[in-house]
Amino acid sequence: MAADCEPESEVFELTDFTTASEWERFISRVEEILNDWKLIGNSLGKPLEKGIFTSGTWEEKSDEICFADFKFSVTHHYLVQESTDKEGKDEVLEDVIPQSMQDLLCMNNDFPPRAHCLVRWYGLREFVVLAPAANSDAVLSESKCNLLLSSVSIALGNTGCQVPLFVQIHHKWRRMYVGECQGPGVRTDFEMVHLRKVPNQYTHLSGLLDIFKSKIGCPLTPLPPVSIAIRFTYILQDWQQYFWPQQPPDIDALVGGEVGGLEFGKLPFGACEDPISELHLATTWPHLTEGIIVDNDVYSDLDPIQAPHWSVRVRKADNPQCLLGDFVTEFFKVCRRKESTDEILGRSTFEEEGREIADITQALSKLTEPAPVPIHKLSVSNMVHTAKKKIQKHRGIEESPLNNDVLNTILLFLFPDAASEKLLDGTSTDNNNPSSESEEYNLYNQFKSAPSDSLTYKLALCLCMINFYHGGLKGVAHLWQEFVLEMRFRWENNFLIPGLASGAPDLRCCLLHQKLQMLNCCIERKKARDEKKKTSTSDNLTNIYPGDAGKPGDQLGPDNVKDMDKEKGEVGKSWDSWSDSEEEFFECLSDTEELKGNGQETGKKGGLKEMANLKPEGRLHQHGKLTLLHNGEPLYIPVTQEPAPMTEDLLEEQSEVLAKLGTSAEGAHLRARMQSACLLSDMESFKAANPGCCLEDFVRWYSPRDYIEEEVIDEKGNTVLKGELSARMKIPSNMWVEAWETAKPVPARRQRRLFDDTREAEKVLHYLAVQKPADLARHLLPCIIHAAVLKVKEEESVENISSVKKIIKQIISHSSKVLHFPNPEDKKLEEIIHQITSVEALIARARSLKAKFGTEKCEQEEEKEDLERFVSCLLEQPEVLVVGAGRGHAGRIIHKLFVNAQRAAALAPPEEELKRMGSPEERRQNSVSDFPPPAGRELILRTTVPRPAPYSRALPQRMYSVLTKEDFRLAGAFSSDTSFF
Repeated sequence: MAADCEPESEVFELTDFTTASEWERFISRVEEILNDWKLIGNSLGKPLEKGIFTSGTWEEKSDEICFADFKFSVTHHYLVQESTDKEGKDEVLEDVIPQSMQDLLCMNNDFPPRAHCLVRWYGLREFVVLAPAANSDAVLSESKCNLLLSSVSIALGNTGCQVPLFVQIHHKWRRMYVGECQGPGVRTDFEMVHLRKVPNQYTHLSGLLDIFKSKIGCPLTPLPPVSIAIRFTYILQDWQQYFWPQQPPDIDALVGGEVGGLEFGKLPFGACEDPISELHLATTWPHLTEGIIVDNDVYSDLDPIQAPHWSVRVRKADNPQCLLGDFVTEFFKVCRRKESTDEILGRSTFEEEGREIADITQALSKLTEPAPVPIHKLSVSNMVHTAKKKIQKHRGIEESPLNNDVLNTILLFLFPDAASEKLLDGTSTDNNNPSSESEEYNLYNQFKSAPSDSLTYKLALCLCMINFYHGGLKGVAHLWQEFVLEMRFRWENNFLIPGLASGAPDLRCCLLHQKLQMLNCCIERKKARDEKKKTSTSDNLTNIYPGDAGKPGDQLGPDNVKDMDKEKGEVGKSWDSWSDSEEEFFECLSDTEELKGNGQETGKKGGLKEMANLKPEGRLHQHGKLTLLHNGEPLYIPVTQEPAPMTEDLLEEQSEVLAKLGTSAEGAHLRARMQSACLLSDMESFKAANPGCCLEDFVRWYSPRDYIEEEVIDEKGNTVLKGELSARMKIPSNMWVEAWETAKPVPARRQRRLFDDTREAEKVLHYLAVQKPADLARHLLPCIIHAAVLKVKEEESVENISSVKKIIKQIISHSSKVLHFPNPEDKKLEEIIHQITSVEALIARARSLKAKFGTEKCEQEEEKEDLERFVSCLLEQPEVLVVGAGRGHAGRIIHKLFVNAQRAAALAPPEEELKRMGSPEERRQNSVSDFPPPAGRELILRTTVPRPAPYSRALPQRMYSVLTKEDFRLAGAFSSDTSFF
């Protein structure tokens, strides 16, 4: 009993052999994926059309699986096709070999120009690839390759999948695949050989036929004929008689009058090197049968001139240097610089001893000293100019980033009015620019840039050119400094800025353009005000007011200025406009005394009677038949102040201030008062023009909808019109009522200015002065992109390439989305610049090909059209068939190109000279083969034979081979019968 109670001394471990191993789990996962992708059974598609591998759409699905801790990616590649009818399929499919086996024999898509390598080697429309997930991983050992191949075979057998499954082995750059395809009683093995050096016996057709036949190992004595397709590829790299036509611009000649394809205001265009590096000619013999031709190590019948099919592709130069792309890219780089203008040009220039420094420090004191000279001679800009001249003498002119000739050329281009004594009215047109109605001109709306005839646009182009050719960032800073000085000079001397549309800033343009327009508005107002002052002082003071206020003919006194439609100046301040304060009323000394005489002081407490006694002032013209409600006098429209123009940053600032006032009653009241400044000004003008008026009179003119008139029957039974204010005007403590009560009868010319041009101009000038080159580049980049798009459109219209038209439309839509935001991302801007550069390269390629194929030299119109069509196809398609092969017009040109390149390489005379040589012996001595040895030889061998036994089913066999200088590949697909062997 004791023995029974003792614990067991041994422990038995039970091994569960039903647990799946890593290998089984791997196979199971492959099967799952094949099931998920519905690759089970045989789905026969339509026969493959010619060229479908290139023109059709290829798609792929991917998934990841693991074998232990090694990751594989499984990818299903397939040609998208319309689904076929499935009715009655089950009865037919039992005996049919898989679709991929049938595709092995299809000859319609040999040598596709653009396809997966397995498609080119085996002609498959659908296949699955199992490859290591990481690029660095590789299946190198033979045992692992066999294990994977076994796994694939088991998975295909278990699922009944009839799609070929490949395993990628060795390093990825070798593109080595082995695979299998299974069907009912049939199997195809996909095998591959890859060598660096081509064995001599396999460099020709006869040697490859031997390999193919021995591999098939067909037991039949009369072997079925082998079908052969051959392609030889010849490469032309040396374009002997065609130099690249694009010449780099001659920068040295820029100022000397003669401009080498480059001038200020125009962007350069074109590639600096030939954008076409190679031409590949593929000569194809698509349907040959064994025995028809001879090709061995001694002799070959394969002459490229005799090939029935020729096709050509061009190899583009990798990232050719393009002038327009470089210009825009270099300008974009300025956006990332951090330096200020002072840091770039150096502050040390002003830190000098002696009289030079005194000139600058005394500039403002000299301005305030009484002097007989006119004020513009003592402006700050003039003082700075004289100081700069002395600085240049001190440090040497050669140190200046821009030399004087270049600077003067640019400033004359930007400010053409400076060349003549008579200043322009602020607009300048250029004959080369598109008309303002055209789509090209209105691009600035979409890009938020500036019109293509504007100063801002020209400035952007000049800065872009200076950045590229004349001093880089320092040159940009120098020109900008000169530009800001010019702006101040124009403001101080009432000279309008040319190249800007008149009126308020255009919010559709970039902020810098708006700022310049704002400065122009200030100059206009100041100019108009100063002119009015001069005219008003020269006139007799007795003519200031009209004699009789009631007569319709007496409309305006001094307010009847030349420009009545635009009230240019609400008559500004004193002559010394630069000393104004915003707190002042802007009347002259004589005007203040007249105010007292006008009874304005008695109007504070007095009612309508006192107001009615005032003399009317500031009338524009009579308002139709309307009369004042209380005294029946005609209602006059007053001269009013124009609302202040605003740039988008000021509008944003104002909206932020109004938003911060909150929703409280006090905040709402303050907001209303801020927004009613213009209303108050108009009320005061109205009161001055219409003595004895009431709020109802003002509303009838200013907001007619707020004065409601109804027909009523009075006591006598007559129908009369009775009017009253609208409901919103009757709300207690209404802003309109409050404003009307506080408004005094003051004409526009005596009111405080709604728009203080002095202050606004100084704000603009300060804004311009503090701009860093990077900020400037950011502001002007939309203008540069706008100019680049216009340049590309102009160049494309010469070449007329349909694909380029589509890309330009895409660039425009993309740019308009990106540039409308205030601060576009650098990455998106780089994308736009890259698109513009790629279009430029495309147009350069078109020009290069047209030069090489001599489309302009064609005398016959039909030949010219054919060549132009051929060139445009070369640009848009991966490979183009040459009509008529070597005997067609394009074929003859290609042949001549090769002949001349061969003769040049052998230092033999060109073909033209050879024709002129007399004796046949001389010709023979100088004869060189027309074509170089083929750079690549591709052969496809096909047949249908029973394997492995004579009584087995006849199945398709295929072998593809490619031979280049450093590469030899054989890719075979050998089918065998698994039922009868």
